[in-house]
Amino acid sequence: MKLPSPIRLTQTVQKGGCAAKVAALELRKILAQVRFPPSPQELMIDMGTFDDAAIYRINTDRALVQTLDFFTPIVDSPRQFGCIASANALSDVYAMGGKPATAMVILAFPLATLDNSVAVEILQGASDTIAEAGAALVGGHTIDDDTLKFGLSVTGFVHPDYVWSNAGAKAGDVLILTKPLGTGTLTAALKLGAVTESQIQDGMDSMCLLNDVSGRLPPELVPAIHAATDITGFGLAGHALNLARASGVSLRIESSSLPRFEKTMEFLSKGFLTKAHRTNGEYVKDYIRFEYEDSVLPQLVFDPQTSGGLLLAVSADRADQILSLLSRPFAFAQKIGVVVSASPEALLFS
Repeated sequence: MKLPSPIRLTQTVQKGGCAAKVAALELRKILAQVRFPPSPQELMIDMGTFDDAAIYRINTDRALVQTLDFFTPIVDSPRQFGCIASANALSDVYAMGGKPATAMVILAFPLATLDNSVAVEILQGASDTIAEAGAALVGGHTIDDDTLKFGLSVTGFVHPDYVWSNAGAKAGDVLILTKPLGTGTLTAALKLGAVTESQIQDGMDSMCLLNDVSGRLPPELVPAIHAATDITGFGLAGHALNLARASGVSLRIESSSLPRFEKTMEFLSKGFLTKAHRTNGEYVKDYIRFEYEDSVLPQLVFDPQTSGGLLLAVSADRADQILSLLSRPFAFAQKIGVVVSASPEALLFS
């Protein structure tokens, strides 16, 4: 018997969005036990630094960007879910400085409990978002499953000389974050019925916003971005730690400068949390220092983002110019700190 429509998709799953990721510590333990084959010479970036996508050099002028991302529903509206999941997957290509070219759908759909119209709406939301990115939806794969899951495999391209990674940050760089923090706590409140989607519209809009940073900049400014990563399920702290470790630096972040959604701090204070808040904290606990006592701040930087912003390490002499150009498409983009020489604490929150 099929459930009536409309249905709250968030009530069909235990956890949603990027909060459903395998915890970073567990993932590292799993990967450490797998014997991977040697990487070919053409593979410029592999999984070694927990970067956002793989980069495979085709020739001197062209490299392929490859990624895959999928998750369970983070919002109730099927079309919005398709939009958010697609923007989240496309973001991995943008985080490498690339441009998406093709996308393929990954859809696990519970035919016994959900009407086909739900799948239609999800796919329409995805199709619209992929088209906005200037990419082509070229197919995919579906299975009948007990739990709804949706995402994309995305292929893009980038010039080999202008690849961004999480390993290029330099002491003296300025840190820029393109989107507010708090999608984890907002959607936790949504799942609990404490708010409706319309009451967290700022978060909904942000999750659908494409992270096309390189496309918003003139070519001469692209090399001024030394490192980039997108902030998703491991939270700002987890992804910033990966960047710091890959680059051999530390990051000093000014807590008061962190952009956040209107209800983020209220909902964190009320305890609208996910399991990922805890596991993200465990992942970074040996590498992080807060320079003042604040019970909510740690939860803010541990908050698992879905389709969050890009964290950019930018040459100090170009940071203001780049931020100015990004401020129109990314209204909440902020300078949040600086890159400093490596120290035992990779992350310093002042």
